Amino acid sequence: MSYPKVDILYLSEKDMLDAGVNDVVKCTDTMEEVVKLLDDGDYRMGGENGNSHGCMISFPDNPAFPNMPKNGPDRRFMAMPAYLGGKFDMAGVKWYGSNVENREKGLPRSILMVILNDKDTGAPKAFMSANLISAYRTAAIPGVGVKLLSKPDSKVLGVVGPGFINNITIETFAALRPSLDTLKIKGRGRASIDRCIAYVKEHCPQFKNIIVCDTMEECCKDADIMTIAVSTPTGGHANYPFIQREWLKPGCLMCAPGAVDFPDELVCDPKVKLVVDNKKLYEAWAEEYPYPTFDKMFLLGDKFTDLDHDGKLDWGVVQNIGAIANGKVPGRESDDQIILYSIGGMPVEDVAWGKTVYETALEKGIGTKLNLWDAPYLY
Repeated sequence: MSYPKVDILYLSEKDMLDAGVNDVVKCTDTMEEVVKLLDDGDYRMGGENGNSHGCMISFPDNPAFPNMPKNGPDRRFMAMPAYLGGKFDMAGVKWYGSNVENREKGLPRSILMVILNDKDTGAPKAFMSANLISAYRTAAIPGVGVKLLSKPDSKVLGVVGPGFINNITIETFAALRPSLDTLKIKGRGRASIDRCIAYVKEHCPQFKNIIVCDTMEECCKDADIMTIAVSTPTGGHANYPFIQREWLKPGCLMCAPGAVDFPDELVCDPKVKLVVDNKKLYEAWAEEYPYPTFDKMFLLGDKFTDLDHDGKLDWGVVQNIGAIANGKVPGRESDDQIILYSIGGMPVEDVAWGKTVYETALEKGIGTKLNLWDAPYLY
């Protein structure tokens, strides 16, 4: 009996760049297809509910064993499995370790890899560097919101947290809204602000005005689009960045892939549109991290589920971005409508963008073929 040979395509970070992982427009178009499939239900993630963000190893504050890691900011390992249907029709997993102290060693906070697997046999198809997959898809999901929900003539972009993710987010938004010409930045340190400005000048020359803001209020004022992505605070939602209603311009689109809080009165105002990347993800978090979920999970959509629990908000008014992309529900309904858009991030996105870049690599002959076996020793 003959046995099938199994090879894996290994893609380094340079290979990923050569295969177009940093194409912000193509990535956004890909994520638009992803959110449509999420809304249709053609996907699976972890857990019995099929919507778990992933399985995480965390560590105790005071380990009983000398070699066990000690708890700290972003100190964890996590596996995030997913299957996505449609044109992707691929299973995979993102695996990563994370530690803020990596920066002292000249390493990124998180180091990520993605494995793609044949949906039927489970055989691995690709093993790829995934820091850029994760970064660009993280920017592209709010990019879908900008594409579908922001005003076409938007001019002012406000950014809170000028780290690497928001740098790519700025590039993504600029490509989708060429009318943007003013960038307002609120950061905690001058070094990250300067890196952001240098990145924008190189990649987004359309911004004629770059304003460094001292306060959150100053950054929010007059912004047509906002994005906030800061390091996750600990200690519950009382420590999250807080934005007052009067700081928001009528018609503002607020993209929230990071920790942020708003007054209950704003969130519960029927004139304010509430949008999430996938309602079932937040329902799963509400099961995994019981009320008050927003104290444990920092995303705005978790505040929506808590307010529903309190009887202050009807969860039914919250819309999937995929339902808007599929034309099932309207997007922006007026020029002065404020829209709050929560972005949680899901492994289906990594699988989709990983599969797309993998296909390009195959077409261009990029990457290194690794042999798993010519014939399996055990059968």
